[in-house]
Amino acid sequence: MTVSIKIEGMHCGGCANSVGKAAKAIDGVSNVHVSIETNELIADLAKPELVDALKGAIEDIGFDVVGICN
Repeated sequence: MTVSIKIEGMHCGGCANSVGKAAKAIDGVSNVHVSIETNELIADLAKPELVDALKGAIEDIGFDVVGICN
């Protein structure tokens, strides 16, 4: 399943890289794309329950998840 997550707090390429790295560290998350232009992460998840893990990983590094669409 593909998920789109809206994120607040990303201001530069370094922010986007940090979010992408956190997402890619989760087993079952693949094809990660992070855009600071749209403040969005798009990724493929092996199972729906990974949405919570992904949200937690993003928030753990200091960003706010403001919307999830799957």
